Amino acid sequence: MATATEGSKGLRIAFIHPDLGIGGAERLVVDAATELVRCGHQVDMYTAYYNPERCFAETKTGGFAVRVAGGWFPRHILGRMMALCAYIRCVLVAIHIAWRCFRLGTASAYDVVIADQVAVVVPVVKMLMPRARVLFYCHFPDLLLTQRKSTLKRLYRAPLDYLEEQTTGAADLVLVNSNYTRGVFAETFQRLASRGIDPGVLYPAVPIPESSELQAAEASWRSELDPDLAAFIAGGTTFLSINRFERKKGIRLALEALHELTARMAQVEAEKATRGSEAAPQQARGEIDTEPPARLVVAGGYDPRLAENVEYLVELKEAVRQLGLEQSVRFLPSFTDRQRTLLLASCRAVLYTPQHEHFGIVPLEAMAAGRPVVACNSGGPTESVTHGSVGFLCEPTAAAFAGAMRELMDPRVAERMGKRARAHVVGRFSRQAFGDQLDGYVRSLAVGRLRKQEGAKGAAGGSTGLGKAPKGKLGGKEL
Repeated sequence: MATATEGSKGLRIAFIHPDLGIGGAERLVVDAATELVRCGHQVDMYTAYYNPERCFAETKTGGFAVRVAGGWFPRHILGRMMALCAYIRCVLVAIHIAWRCFRLGTASAYDVVIADQVAVVVPVVKMLMPRARVLFYCHFPDLLLTQRKSTLKRLYRAPLDYLEEQTTGAADLVLVNSNYTRGVFAETFQRLASRGIDPGVLYPAVPIPESSELQAAEASWRSELDPDLAAFIAGGTTFLSINRFERKKGIRLALEALHELTARMAQVEAEKATRGSEAAPQQARGEIDTEPPARLVVAGGYDPRLAENVEYLVELKEAVRQLGLEQSVRFLPSFTDRQRTLLLASCRAVLYTPQHEHFGIVPLEAMAAGRPVVACNSGGPTESVTHGSVGFLCEPTAAAFAGAMRELMDPRVAERMGKRARAHVVGRFSRQAFGDQLDGYVRSLAVGRLRKQEGAKGAAGGSTGLGKAPKGKLGGKEL
């Protein structure tokens, strides 16, 4: 497998990503671009939407250019056809790249193009830029992320679903984010599986903050966060939820778990009160303390352009009212990277509520900051969170989550798990390891050294997915 240490010169690499906002998919492509720059490549990020005021910091400091094209085409038509519009916008991005390379000459041509989320760009790139090899990163089959409740919706989705499978299979190399997604890929794209296309696993990664950074954040969150929010967090044992404001993220589960935990703690206090005659002498001696209340901060990506984001935040606030948690929950949409760091420093643990999540970058970020994680026992978190050691994997019920939260109310338990969590991420999910493996993939693609893709050898032998590259394929033909 080709590596940067073998004396290969840097490659010209282009990314195509639909909307470069703030989310797990965006975190991955930004990390990938940053790491490929570190490995000596020249990288450009192309997207149909980019807001410098709402983006990851590395889009400005990562050493790669961000170029916008195709944004003039609408994201939807009367609130519908978002998938079709995304396809068209990304095709326009691909056409822009090809035109730009043609206008600037062969020296500007790209060796490798990396696309994600929208596979329809793959054959467009291969047709307009035949020199470039194409790597497609499948976060999850898009056809599984939408419902088909009406005949009209099924008719609309049928050609898009067919296109997704066929164009995904046209890539020179397909990677996925977890063994869970790899299994779903095989079950969903059965035509590709019958052709022997078995994607490799390249786990997302997170930057590992220095211990000094974590200590500084723990010392300064009270002064740097908004005073009202800081006072709220300091007034109890605070759990943190980080997710985009989308219904599939299941954030209501965190609210219901907090309600259940609060009820359990109130019952314990009531039982103490009934033992008044026994407890009074102890209380006089200061031997019985009332536990600090459990609290929750719900933070996440929020785009006012997206109707679901707006509607779901309203729904969650109404749920808080219905559950009587007005004094126990705070919302923080669209936080900054620095706020994320401070929130992680201030919380007891992170609640991660999506079910059947493709991978989930938030648990890694939490563990890298030394915070245990409570997550659903399905999907990607089963590959990143070791139950009982670095956190808890729970059934998606309020009772199960509340039970895990109750254990973490003990600061000694949370501290022990947090230390193990950080060591776990440092050893298996560092960004440098992710970047080195990706560097090997793109260099191998560029020199044509990948052979027919027969299995994710880098991941099938273990749970990390790091260190080896799977074999590759070019539209079903050997490279």
